[in-house]
Amino acid sequence: MNLKVYDSAAAASQAAAETAAEVLRDAIAARGRAAFVAATGNSQIEFLGRLTAAPGIAWERTTMFHLDEYVGIPPSHPASFRRYLRERLTSRVPVGRVHFIQGDAADLSAELVRLNAAIAAAAIDVAFIGIGENGHIAFNDPPADFATEIPFIVVDLDEACRRQQVGEGWFDSIGAVPRQAVSMSVKQILKAARILCTVLEKRKAHAVKTCLEGEIGPMVPASILRTHPGCDVLLDRDAAGLLSPAARPA
Repeated sequence: MNLKVYDSAAAASQAAAETAAEVLRDAIAARGRAAFVAATGNSQIEFLGRLTAAPGIAWERTTMFHLDEYVGIPPSHPASFRRYLRERLTSRVPVGRVHFIQGDAADLSAELVRLNAAIAAAAIDVAFIGIGENGHIAFNDPPADFATEIPFIVVDLDEACRRQQVGEGWFDSIGAVPRQAVSMSVKQILKAARILCTVLEKRKAHAVKTCLEGEIGPMVPASILRTHPGCDVLLDRDAAGLLSPAARPA
């Protein structure tokens, strides 16, 4: 894992976008195609804006996999992650293949079979992710399943995760937040050749400290990123605010 701290959210987002664009361009040049995982949340908004404006990416040669989605929410819902990604990514650039998670599918088991078959046939060049206030990656809340080899799973959302969604303005009340989601599993995230984890804002500082300085284990899901040699964690100054001097990059 490589840790980088920037003076502002804008600088961290720009650095993430520049690295992401480079990875996509290099993969397309080497193999003719690139596959990536796209996340949502407040930390990804500026990053996606800058990435979609980056020059020289043959988007039509890319395949996108969707990181997570609420169970039971239609794509028209303001909090739908499909809606988020359509507005901020796929309506802006011509992504060649898009594998959205249909969290409101009538047969969710069949939807999981479809997703798992699709990603099993792909080599993921880069995953764009964040870290939740409870230390989750994707919707793998603590205690996260570090063992399953299944790429997409149904998970229960803990109260801290659900309160974060209210705090970020996606829902009016915790009662409106679904209790389950379809999430890419921890092991599947780690299969990406590169991981770009962008974490912004002071409210994430405790999670960042716990993930980067504490024990690696399921109770702090994002701690597993420290085992991935191709993972860049990009922080703004506020998100890095509680890190000890020893943990900060030189």
